[in-house]
Amino acid sequence: MFETTVRDGVCQLRREGARWLSTAWDGGYRTADAVYNVTVPEGFERTDLDAYRAERLSGAGFAVGPTLLTGVHMEHARCARSGSVSVLATAGLSNPAALPMSAAETADGSDGTASNPADSPDWRPGTVNVVVGADRALDDGALATLLATAVEAKAATLLDAAGVPGTTSDAAIVGCVPSAERASFAGSATEIGAATRVCVRDAIRASLAARYGGDALPTVENAEYGVVTDRDTEVFEP
Repeated sequence: MFETTVRDGVCQLRREGARWLSTAWDGGYRTADAVYNVTVPEGFERTDLDAYRAERLSGAGFAVGPTLLTGVHMEHARCARSGSVSVLATAGLSNPAALPMSAAETADGSDGTASNPADSPDWRPGTVNVVVGADRALDDGALATLLATAVEAKAATLLDAAGVPGTTSDAAIVGCVPSAERASFAGSATEIGAATRVCVRDAIRASLAARYGGDALPTVENAEYGVVTDRDTEVFEP
């Protein structure tokens, strides 16, 4: 079973011998006993992320491993478990990213090319980070499918809660246990996929409730760093 520990603004999700797939800055497939979700301070401007991670994890008494960064405090982290799946989530919406389903100009009349909110000197990422641990052995393809399943569930949850599929800085890590019972697939119709979907949904909802209480969630219009991806494409037959 995956176990969580929170210390000094760092949340660890641990399972000895686990294999992970991460979308973080140093992402990809990794074998590690633990992964981390780390709260960065307001006004965070560090670009030497490997060194920063080493400092934070060492300071909290943890070994270095795959890591996600967030502006959300770990007091708002929430977990959900179903069957063989455990999920950790932190959810903040200061930088929602909308994807309109109709072709229209942006509010300022531009061509819809969204600027990068991280260019702002005082940018603080809200970020929805999700870490999934499945107590099953998955090959690389199934682990990638698990990532897709988790991200799909994240988008569906945020669309229902806030009207956007994500923020400009969302990230995810999914993990499995090579020594556990083998599972060939991890899509939404499988036991692992179904458990992942409901755990992601409930962990994100709980984190949003902890972060915002009874307040209305930020929208693209009123969020400090919201963006709208609204541009034209050329559609053609292959």
